[in-house]
Amino acid sequence: MGDFTTLMARDGHELQAYLAAPAGRPRGAVVVLQEIFGVNRHIRAVTDGFAAEGYTAIAPALFDRIRRGIELGYSGPEVDEGRGYMQQLNPEETMKDVAAAAAVVRHSGRVATVGYCWGGALSYRAACELPVACAVVYYGNPRDTGKTPRCPVMYHFGSADKSIPPDQVERLKAAHTGGIFYVYDGAGHGFNCDQRPSYDAAAAALARRRTLDFLASRLGGESRTGAAGDRNEDQETE
Repeated sequence: MGDFTTLMARDGHELQAYLAAPAGRPRGAVVVLQEIFGVNRHIRAVTDGFAAEGYTAIAPALFDRIRRGIELGYSGPEVDEGRGYMQQLNPEETMKDVAAAAAVVRHSGRVATVGYCWGGALSYRAACELPVACAVVYYGNPRDTGKTPRCPVMYHFGSADKSIPPDQVERLKAAHTGGIFYVYDGAGHGFNCDQRPSYDAAAAALARRRTLDFLASRLGGESRTGAAGDRNEDQETE
């Protein structure tokens, strides 16, 4: 559905971004923030999925500051490789790339960020630093930036996530009392990705419905996949 385009960040850095347009008039825009595996097939499919829901969706290639075209799978060595790339990046520069993506799609209406793992932490940071309408964090572990979100944020975590154990989720809840938190019973890290062994179809489907309802309420319009769902805090899958 989508294709790559070139963006320019405020500091002059050029980067690629996967851009997918909706079939009709946009209901708003979604900036999809990658995991440590680059803008790979899964992230492109996620971006296409938001476009199918009526949003202009864009996934900036955040590893382009290191090298263009980085696209990884999910093996152990690739996890280590992706983590190494992430550690080379300057967070301030990465946020400039996120801001550039948001600026490109702002003509479509209000803008949200939705991030996964590393991208989830970036989505949280975007909620603190960028003029976005809302943000969604999938199993991201935000580092202490000394800032709090300036817009509504929805969080999705798995109860069996060894990378982000329940005590860390509780600390985040205490730090962001206005956040909307969901913890999915038995789900592990990366439960949304159907290309990873940790994929949990039920948790992924429920998180997607909640995310779409949240976006519809904050960006405008009604979710195309169903009526608005529950938005109570601390809900878990059955």
